[in-house]
Amino acid sequence: MAVNLRDVARRAGVSVPTASRVLSGSDYAVRPELRARVEQAARELHYVPNAHARALLGGNLATVGVLAGDVGDPYFSQIIDGVQELASRHRLLVTICNTGRDVDRELEYLTLLHTHRTGVIIIAGSELVDERYRTGLRERVRAYLTTGGRVVAIGHPDLDVDGVLVDNARGARELGEHLAALGHREVGVLAGIANLTSTIDRIDGLRTALEARGGTVHVRHVPATRDGGRDGAAQLLAEHPGITALVGTADQMAVGAMAHLRANDVDVPGRVSVAGFNDILIAQDVTPPLTTVRLPLEDMGATALRLAMDTAGSDVPRTRRLTPQLVVRCSTGPAATSDATRRTS
Repeated sequence: MAVNLRDVARRAGVSVPTASRVLSGSDYAVRPELRARVEQAARELHYVPNAHARALLGGNLATVGVLAGDVGDPYFSQIIDGVQELASRHRLLVTICNTGRDVDRELEYLTLLHTHRTGVIIIAGSELVDERYRTGLRERVRAYLTTGGRVVAIGHPDLDVDGVLVDNARGARELGEHLAALGHREVGVLAGIANLTSTIDRIDGLRTALEARGGTVHVRHVPATRDGGRDGAAQLLAEHPGITALVGTADQMAVGAMAHLRANDVDVPGRVSVAGFNDILIAQDVTPPLTTVRLPLEDMGATALRLAMDTAGSDVPRTRRLTPQLVVRCSTGPAATSDATRRTS
């Protein structure tokens, strides 16, 4: 049931007219302590003024809000491209909220999109394993849905809304099997945020495939950037000189690893193979072209918006599952001998 003004007034311990004066922006004088109590109650109950709720209930799908972890990350920028390409064809206005993977910021953006009568919210990017985040997300999504808004989540299997999912673990297993078939038994993984479900799934998939062939996976969590991959590669190779392959859980990290190897005259893939995930636009243009697990990023964004636009959908949340694809290029090859590998440090 939608939260109404009477609920806010009851929580704040004030009259309904007083709550209305505070939340309507009226110039009518209200004591500061009463105003603070009303505003606090409204935040706790995720209250949205009735005028906004009526606009949402009228089916206003003309505005789309996208919550993105980092718009500078090609993973998010290509998903956004997919959303915007479809939105432009249907004359929809898209607002991008760059959350920086900050829990409080993402939850606050959800509230702001709700307050500003956004018709559709797309939550892009994998779920964080964080109970405060999960609880806050569910509460805000529930409040938003009760006023008629539509939510589609990308990479959030446990959120009770329409969703788009990609089997990251499957793609990682295919990559791990590819490396194992080339003779790699000691593999370093440059991993992003440790409590991000896509990172967890990718590490698990690689471990499953490599350990089944007697291999070992060494993981180092670094920023999911080119520089993070470069520095992480240096650290992993110094600590584990037997490594014959490096995998970035995002392509830009793998590109950074190749930069470190190139700066130290280490041949790729002759002495160390390198691979990544996502197949961002530059992956095939680096030297050597990058072996990666391709995710249909633009399609993920477009599919999410298509689900939101399908107002004839059932009451049961719908899930669209997209398949990753291993793309083998020139950055992976047969495992080097241990003597050659030791010289990479």
